[in-house]
Amino acid sequence: MTNVLIQHDEWVVVCDGAKALVLQNVGDGKFPNLKSVAVYEQKDLPTHELGAQKPGRTFNSLGYGRGAVKQTDWHDQAEHDFLTHLVERLDAAVTSGKVKSLVVVAPPRALGLLRPAYSNAVRGAVRMELDKDLVKHPVGEIEKHLTGA
Repeated sequence: MTNVLIQHDEWVVVCDGAKALVLQNVGDGKFPNLKSVAVYEQKDLPTHELGAQKPGRTFNSLGYGRGAVKQTDWHDQAEHDFLTHLVERLDAAVTSGKVKSLVVVAPPRALGLLRPAYSNAVRGAVRMELDKDLVKHPVGEIEKHLTGA
């Protein structure tokens, strides 16, 4: 349990590489009340549906040697794309004035993919990042985990 002060109207973005919950505190800092603004999910497709091609081969510029090109990790690419689109949605909300402040809650891997995708507007709006995996919890439990209530 953490003790996070979530401000009135602040958004709490709880995500991982395939699901994101965007919650808004309609309460105040002392008595938060998180309500769902949006839920984004990416269907977890099997690897054979994400990419079916075999890794490519390259030829050395000198001699007769050949080498294999590393196989693309399609699940990693899908997570990256999902989180990039999430940041684009957050950027639209921040730049339109819909939200001024964000708390981002995600596992360390997702945070590592999110940070480079942040626009200047989103980076300025992020008040706090927490490395927790809470996306599969109900909103009431997320609120308890964050506020320590």
